Amino acid sequence: MREIELKNDRGLSRIFLGGSIEELPRLVDVEKTVVITDTNVDRLYGEKISDFRRIVIEPGEINKSLDTVKGIYEELMDFEADRSTKIVGIGGGVVCDIAGFVASTYLRGLFFAFVPTTLLAQVDAAVGGKNGVNFFGYKNLIGTINQPDFVLCDFNLLKTLTPGELKNGFAEAIKHGLIGDYDLLSFMEKERTSIISLKEYGIERIVHDSLKLKTSIVAEDEREGGKRRILNFGHTIGHALEKTLQISHGEAVSLGMAFEAYLSEIKGYIEREDVERIYGILKGYGLPVHFDGKADTIIDAIRKDKKREGDYIYAILLHRLGEASIERIKLNEIEGLINDMCKFE
Repeated sequence: MREIELKNDRGLSRIFLGGSIEELPRLVDVEKTVVITDTNVDRLYGEKISDFRRIVIEPGEINKSLDTVKGIYEELMDFEADRSTKIVGIGGGVVCDIAGFVASTYLRGLFFAFVPTTLLAQVDAAVGGKNGVNFFGYKNLIGTINQPDFVLCDFNLLKTLTPGELKNGFAEAIKHGLIGDYDLLSFMEKERTSIISLKEYGIERIVHDSLKLKTSIVAEDEREGGKRRILNFGHTIGHALEKTLQISHGEAVSLGMAFEAYLSEIKGYIEREDVERIYGILKGYGLPVHFDGKADTIIDAIRKDKKREGDYIYAILLHRLGEASIERIKLNEIEGLINDMCKFE
């Protein structure tokens, strides 16, 4: 089992790669731990965590809300949870976000950890300390930055995922390659068949390399005051598309990356052949690079993005494959290019 460490404001966050969910009782005190999970995960793996007290929520982005958080608070009160109680979120990004937010706010902060059960959560969502809920349909508008004490990545849990769920994770791993790890990007390009078929060496490589990059960035800028913004590549446009087009997170981020690659070309940073190569990699994993939608609706969603500052938004632009920078771009410049997204195919 490989381990990555992330130093943070609270101390040390440990990430275990290739462990098993059955090892959880060795990492936490069962009597003092409450597991937060969803009905899908509980149905599949409930027997493996049957010794723990559990709070089971409904799955899906629609349930990442303050109403769900309120219900969890009430159950923690029923459990008579105190400052010694530990919270373990077992599930995908939604569960990890909610569990981290609850643990960071209940009794002013409890120990918490994650066992991510989706590829998206393993390569991205469970690591980095961002915990939050949606508000009036806008993603993660309310939240905290607080690191888990540990993250346990069990690759065997990925075998029950649908192709659509896997694409969400592939999109985030491609993002990591594009912004800071050309070797990872090349590996994903060359080993696509093995990765899509969940060969262990392929999955372990993309999870490890993704988290190695992400933890190095977060260690420098935990509170997203500067460099950490680079991890938002594809997400500003992506979040707007996810809300307005009602598409999956992976599809939305893919479209956001396609847009920012195109913007990078317009700015003269990369060549057209680089953009075409990016599109080819995304398409190879079944991810889209063009869309049909109403520009004004998308722009309205972008203007409500939490990363907006006045008439500017932070964009992540590629200078080459594997190297990116953060730039403030005027919103009207972004607006003028949105319609071109339809020409990406």
